[in-house]
Amino acid sequence: MHTAIQAEALVKRYGDVTALDGLTVDVAPGTVFGLLGPNGAGKSTTVKVLTTLTRPDSGTATVAGHDVAAEPAQVRRNIGVVTQRAATDPQATGRENLVLAGRLQGLSGAEARTRADALLARFGVADAAGRVVRTWSGGMARKLDVAMGLVHRPPVLFLDEPTTGLDPQARADLWTEIAALARDEGTTVLLTTHYLEEADQLAERVAIVDHGRVVATGTPDALKSDLRGDTVVVGLAPSDDPSLAAAVLHRAGVGDVTTEGRALRARVDDGAQAVPGLLAALERGGVSVAAISVARPSLDDVYLRLTGRTLAEVAA
Repeated sequence: MHTAIQAEALVKRYGDVTALDGLTVDVAPGTVFGLLGPNGAGKSTTVKVLTTLTRPDSGTATVAGHDVAAEPAQVRRNIGVVTQRAATDPQATGRENLVLAGRLQGLSGAEARTRADALLARFGVADAAGRVVRTWSGGMARKLDVAMGLVHRPPVLFLDEPTTGLDPQARADLWTEIAALARDEGTTVLLTTHYLEEADQLAERVAIVDHGRVVATGTPDALKSDLRGDTVVVGLAPSDDPSLAAAVLHRAGVGDVTTEGRALRARVDDGAQAVPGLLAALERGGVSVAAISVARPSLDDVYLRLTGRTLAEVAA
């Protein structure tokens, strides 16, 4: 099998709303593949099609070598799915949730109990196995959600916004576990996220999704390397007019400037050398700078270049 997941020209409409507009992705086995885009971009609809929860209006897709439309039962046997909403019973213990999930997936009682204990240990929550899930922390409960998706050892795992709402430490802990699934166990992981750092940290390849279409695909490093130079972010004082500041930067020879609230983002060839000149130009133009920073291109810069707006701006 050359691809674990393949979707070709998927279209899905809900009334007048086009959720998918020719979306195409190709995911290699044993990798973490990220679908990156804001809420409403089509990520969750893609997951619904690939997991047989909805049928596309047109286009084709295969998962683990099985056609999602013609062989839905075979697809379901080969996938685990972790949705944005918790799938656990908060009144049951962690072990009870996993054993039930195993039984529903066809494991015998003994197999389900053995698998549950292995997964509880694998995700570092064995000490809480006998407690009801409503007493668990958010990070622990999310690990249990992922464990339930893995109880039957599926070759393909779908994670739909798996770390939304988690604190930074819980998010980092879950990142470690997700990365290990592909690295140590050969699981193919399709991850949807609107967190730039999540895609950058975890995904070997990323598809940037906008309005139901894939507008770019590649490794995070390759996508960022296509943007030459640096990003300069200028924070303005409350009294300053962002449009005036942008005009000043344009007159100073900066051609790529975007405004986000009270901040400006500019693309320059050499940020460190450009900053003194930009500060001087802004001062001459009567603009007060509250803060200025220089950074290498990020996935947000890639999204900005492709769509005309930043992902942070769209997701806000």
